[in-house]
Amino acid sequence: MSAGCLTDFDAEYAASRICEFIRRSVGQRRAVIGLSGGIDSAVAATLSARILGREKVLALVMPDSAATPSEDVNDAVALAESLGIGYRTIDITQASKTVTDVASAGCERKDKVAEGNVRARLRMTILYYVANSENRIVIGSGDRSELMIGYFTKYGDGGVDLLPLGCLYKTQVRELARHLGIPQRIIMKESSPRLWKGQTAESELGISYEDIDMILYRLYDLRMKKEEVVRDLGQDYAAKVERVARMVRESAHKRRVPPAPKAFPKSAVRRHRIGD
Repeated sequence: MSAGCLTDFDAEYAASRICEFIRRSVGQRRAVIGLSGGIDSAVAATLSARILGREKVLALVMPDSAATPSEDVNDAVALAESLGIGYRTIDITQASKTVTDVASAGCERKDKVAEGNVRARLRMTILYYVANSENRIVIGSGDRSELMIGYFTKYGDGGVDLLPLGCLYKTQVRELARHLGIPQRIIMKESSPRLWKGQTAESELGISYEDIDMILYRLYDLRMKKEEVVRDLGQDYAAKVERVARMVRESAHKRRVPPAPKAFPKSAVRRHRIGD
């Protein structure tokens, strides 16, 4: 594993650069962030409070009893209180059930993933309601690993105004969390978007974040070919390298603006008008 293992990471430098990015992006406005009880949102909220001031940051804790463990709610509230930022707990259980029941009425069957995406999109809707009504910026907490492999809900947790952790791999976020003094129980918690009960990221992905990050780093930072990555990491990684590359490729639509046709040439526009 000679070609860089993400070990040369300056946490304080990363924190200062991200804080400056948040300061420039938010400007004179205030911020709102969804606080889940997980590591990414904990780090994003901590850095936001550090640079903007605790009085300018509002956290929304949005549990769904069908998917959210009580310890996540407790961890989110405890973190908000320790940071001294305002927070509101908004239970989305009934809203999620209502939307899912209405949306699935004409479907052949209910779908667990589709129901989970409803939860993510409801949280986005609530964040933007608060942002619009209180002139706030929505700060997201997706990290580079999740963004690159597409492990987020399109127009859900991917629907935000800025992504301060979008430059850091998950393993780097963990290092930054330790540097910032995030509670150990949050750092060591299994990553999960909590879109359904018992969901964990690594079991769903079928690969650890450590392996994902080592592969992403080599493929996209070092610009190594897949066969070079396999030689560097070992033949046991061949299937994992293919899997990560496929996840990046198949999730490209999540990272792009929706496609639209090019403008019609003038002759086509004239013909269209004559036909009217």
